[in-house]
Amino acid sequence: MIRQPIICVMGHVDHGKTTLLDKIRSSTIAAKEVGGITQHIGASEVSIDIINNICKPIDQTFNFNLKIPGLLFIDTPGHEAFTNLRKRGGSIADIAILVVDIMAGFAPQTVEAINILKEYKTPFIVAANKIDLINGWHKTELTSIISALKQQNQQTLDLLETKLFELMGNLSEYGFNSERFDRITDFKTEIAIVPISAKTGEGLAELLMLISGLSQKFLEMKLNIEVKGPGKGNIIEKKEITGLGTTIDIILYNGSLHINDIIAFATPTAIATAKIKALLKPRAYRHENNFEYLKEVYAACGVKISANGLEDALPGSPIIQAISNSYIDEIKSDIKDVFEVDKVGVILKTDTIGSLEAISRLLKNENFNIGKKAIGNITKRDVLDAFAMNVKDPNNAIILGFNVSVDKDAEEAAEMSNVKIINENIIYKIIDEYKEVIEKNMKNRMGEIEKKLVFPGKILILPNTCFRVSHPAIFGIEILGGKIKPGYVLINEENMVIGKVEGIENEGTPLTIAKKGDRIAVSVSGAVFGRQLKDGLILYSKISKNDEKLLMSEFSYLLNDEEKELLGQISQIMQKK
Repeated sequence: MIRQPIICVMGHVDHGKTTLLDKIRSSTIAAKEVGGITQHIGASEVSIDIINNICKPIDQTFNFNLKIPGLLFIDTPGHEAFTNLRKRGGSIADIAILVVDIMAGFAPQTVEAINILKEYKTPFIVAANKIDLINGWHKTELTSIISALKQQNQQTLDLLETKLFELMGNLSEYGFNSERFDRITDFKTEIAIVPISAKTGEGLAELLMLISGLSQKFLEMKLNIEVKGPGKGNIIEKKEITGLGTTIDIILYNGSLHINDIIAFATPTAIATAKIKALLKPRAYRHENNFEYLKEVYAACGVKISANGLEDALPGSPIIQAISNSYIDEIKSDIKDVFEVDKVGVILKTDTIGSLEAISRLLKNENFNIGKKAIGNITKRDVLDAFAMNVKDPNNAIILGFNVSVDKDAEEAAEMSNVKIINENIIYKIIDEYKEVIEKNMKNRMGEIEKKLVFPGKILILPNTCFRVSHPAIFGIEILGGKIKPGYVLINEENMVIGKVEGIENEGTPLTIAKKGDRIAVSVSGAVFGRQLKDGLILYSKISKNDEKLLMSEFSYLLNDEEKELLGQISQIMQKK
């Protein structure tokens, strides 16, 4: 049996993901006499009859003989849905639609979606949305974009071409060749771009036909399923339902499930099983009972499962019909990498296993470590663990949360212990905010280190300028190179310590720093003028090995070429015994 492809709609917020899904739904509901829409839990199934009906105006354009039973659209639009629907080695989604506002171009979530699609090698089509906003666009009642284009003036068509060319340029930056769908010669090597208006429905025919045809053509082996085989799916959500208790919403992507089947799934501490009491899907129209009770379900579909023992089921967990004991190893293998952590790192809490995996991958791609990760709300224990991380690295005294709540006592503990909590429901915001915190910490750290660094300095004691012989000695100097600050230890050319700079001033005004060319008075403790100090003597700032290393590496930008040469000269002097 060929199952329907599972489609995920992705893209930046406000680029039209929800509008597109709503338009597909309304089109199917409006034409319910030829198949219409079957409501599923977490998904909407568009039958082949409705696809053929919508695509009737373009029957002759494409040479696709559709054999699939329909399309299953994941109802929750966006990359969160995609990443929450994971399975070993890839995604439950067979193909994706990347919605891009043709007027705005690429945005942060667009880039994030592309990176996720690349990561999991998922094929996709670009829906270039909001063509109705192009200057001069004449809105039509047509679902075919090719037909709608014939009713536009040349200036509008030229503007559309410019926008499409910009979009192709954006895609090329991420390694994708692309072209307008009707100009593509090889769909295996080029990404198809379909101009659409999710608002008016223009382009919907070509988009649905391409998704259907390409899925069938290139994913045929993936869509072939054994109907009587063991059911395999993924938990989208866990809910309490009055009269049913704890239920799980799942997407079934392979095989079938029946009443009384035993299903296996992950909990925070083990692999658990439960016996299916009921399989439910929502009724399409108003009814005294919200759910229709089914005896069996087949992939691909969304369904609600009622059973005893689902209280600890982890959203995002694989769900497998437990026919033999192999289910334990299979589920463990599926999720083992997700919970692997580093010895030191940030704390990550998310709503599902899928989002935990997705954010972990993105953090790893940025070379960030994760010291602890788990599903569920941010707790006081998490704050205490993050505070403990602060001793090893302040950048790790941070809790990252995605789609979770923060317990009240955790908020209070975080405020008292100065632990940063970044809690968002958009993945890219978490990553960006964490980068900002690290950058701020780095600037503060660099600032503190810079304050303590001893820079290369070379001074000449000016003749006839001794104002005090000792305790401390006060005399005039000229800065021959680099800089001098209070606190610097001075050495001579034989690497003998002469004394410590207690203060510097210019005509009675205290200074915090003196630079090359300055003629100032300096007070030096530990030395006596006439013994260690004398007119015409050249002295240098003493630089530790650690400071020298820092000045030659991450702080080298603070030195000009002349100061770098002076640093080398001081380094040679300090090698003398």
